Amino acid sequence: MEERKPEQGVKTVRVQLGKRSYDVLIGEGLLDQCHQTFEQYGIQKRIFLISNPTVFQLFGKNLLQRLSENGFQVTEIFIPDGETHKNLRTVEKIYAELIAHRADRSSTLVALGGGVTGDIVGFVAATFMRGVPYIQIPTTLLSQVDSSVGGKTGVNHRLGKNLIGAFYQPRLVCIDTNTLASLPPREFQSGLYEVVKYGLICDSEFFSFFEHHLEDIQEKATDVLEKIISRCCEIKAEITSSDEREGNLRRILNFGHTFGHALEAATGFQGLTHGEAIAWGMLAETRLSLIEDHLDEPSSERIMRCIRRVGDLPPMDFVPIKSILEAMKRDKKRQDGQVVCVLLEGIGKGFVSRELAESTLIQAWEQTKCPVPRT
Repeated sequence: MEERKPEQGVKTVRVQLGKRSYDVLIGEGLLDQCHQTFEQYGIQKRIFLISNPTVFQLFGKNLLQRLSENGFQVTEIFIPDGETHKNLRTVEKIYAELIAHRADRSSTLVALGGGVTGDIVGFVAATFMRGVPYIQIPTTLLSQVDSSVGGKTGVNHRLGKNLIGAFYQPRLVCIDTNTLASLPPREFQSGLYEVVKYGLICDSEFFSFFEHHLEDIQEKATDVLEKIISRCCEIKAEITSSDEREGNLRRILNFGHTFGHALEAATGFQGLTHGEAIAWGMLAETRLSLIEDHLDEPSSERIMRCIRRVGDLPPMDFVPIKSILEAMKRDKKRQDGQVVCVLLEGIGKGFVSRELAESTLIQAWEQTKCPVPRT
């Protein structure tokens, strides 16, 4: 697919992957222009719009109407909301609907919703008829800055997070920042933790910008929101273009995820959002970086203070460390029998560590799990 010029007022981030390259479009009101965008990008007329009922009521009805009025044949498919439904049962439900409505390889799946919807639909697209095109329309901050870009798709297993999946790139990503106006405060806060992550792993200036503009971000100031979403997508695109299948460099995007995914699995994917789990994970892995003498005390305190400023986190001191360690042993990031964590040797300097003693992991979590007042 050839590279296109951005529309006026729309930021375009290009993910360079040869013949599988695609654009990430970012701007206000993109949902109202989707029919034009789809035509511009040569999207076939047969569309399967996959969403959960809540998101569909907010955004899907108007999208369906605009597409239908402009010659697209659209079938909507509803899936349940929430991480507990990110499994093969939901995938099977979508397969059944696609087969019943005679979808074929010229059909395009459109994922309208948050990260759970995007991951599920991407996995279905990767596996239905050995691959059909799909488009990401992320409606949460977390999915806009992270999961919609990069081609990671998949579902959970009861024994672990995202253990079943595939690398499969979308044809297009459309990020309408207007969708964030209806996002519940807790979900918006969850997305902010992923924003922090990008600054910590590879862009100290971006981290400083986040620190100094946090109040504007929390008030959803349009110019600041577009800036942070664009920068996150740029970083994700740069890393994905260099390391699509997580051979090495892309692993730094997992900062906070070793502890975070283990917490999600240990709690049965209930009681905390994905972003909150990653926040706890970043706190623990920052502490781990300090314990391992990679990070100095002032930087560690600055990082943890910033994460805490984003918002209150649900307490996790009730989760047994044994359950967390067991979940880590099943984590897909594990390599050669060792737990793999992303640590920091400074703000904006993430690296992968594979030689961590279990006693050190325990020490880091014990020092992290007790809540610290925000200042």
